[in-house]
Amino acid sequence: MPVWWRRRAPMVVAVVVGAAMSVMVTWEKPFLPFGPLLAVYTIADLSPTWKRLAAIPVIVAAVGSSLVLPRENDETFRLVGTAFVAAYALGTSVRASRSRAAELAERARRREQEHIAAAAEERTRIARDMHDIITHSVGLMVVQAEAGPVVARSDPDEAEAVFDAIADTGRGALAELRGVLAALRTQGEGGGPAWGHAGERLGGLLFQPRLANLPALLERSGLDVVSTTVGTPRPVAASIEAAVYRIVQEALTNVRKHAGTRAVRLTLTWWESLTVEIADDGRGPGEDGGYGLAGM
Repeated sequence: MPVWWRRRAPMVVAVVVGAAMSVMVTWEKPFLPFGPLLAVYTIADLSPTWKRLAAIPVIVAAVGSSLVLPRENDETFRLVGTAFVAAYALGTSVRASRSRAAELAERARRREQEHIAAAAEERTRIARDMHDIITHSVGLMVVQAEAGPVVARSDPDEAEAVFDAIADTGRGALAELRGVLAALRTQGEGGGPAWGHAGERLGGLLFQPRLANLPALLERSGLDVVSTTVGTPRPVAASIEAAVYRIVQEALTNVRKHAGTRAVRLTLTWWESLTVEIADDGRGPGEDGGYGLAGM
């Protein structure tokens, strides 16, 4: 009966069945101590560390007495003592296996969470890039297209340049959209490449935002941008180059949409870190803001 409670109170059960066994060993008839063996196994398997350590001296003493004290059937007692050691070793092994399985399950759970977080971060990045592409490139095309008819009436030659600029802006937007769609397509196939990986895989046909692309971005913006570099430029990660490009792109879009001015000052400061500063002399943003600043 006490063995039924071995999972709730293994030490108590071990003491009870041990006491019973101490009485049973005085019997002349041989017996099999299944209850004590099961109690020892349970202590090794389910008990905390201090209880398991406390049980070791008791087991050693019991086994030692079975080997040293004279008995009518010494071989039987030696086998019983060995059985107690085996029960404790088996319980310890099962406990270690269960702990290992729990650790592997926890690692798998963490990897799954990291995968989910990475996927969410990638979706946010793609949404941010889509916002930048649409608001900047398409917004610039709208401004240029609205100016086209006015310029065409006053200066036909200049109108041709305006329409060429619209075409260049559209081609740039298409290249950027291809990059975003390639990233989405690769994610659907089980991957999640950065901009550079997608561009290399497609033979460099995709647009990859880099610091070297900033002059062309400033020229296409339709604003009077004065660009200054302080310090010595040095190689940085592709993700940093892309972030700087997107920040400048969004800032120029905001100037064109909200500031009511054409004069912009861009300063890249290279010290221990790279600092980007964009300033204009126009009015502040209106109340109907979008998601550009959050993306930046």
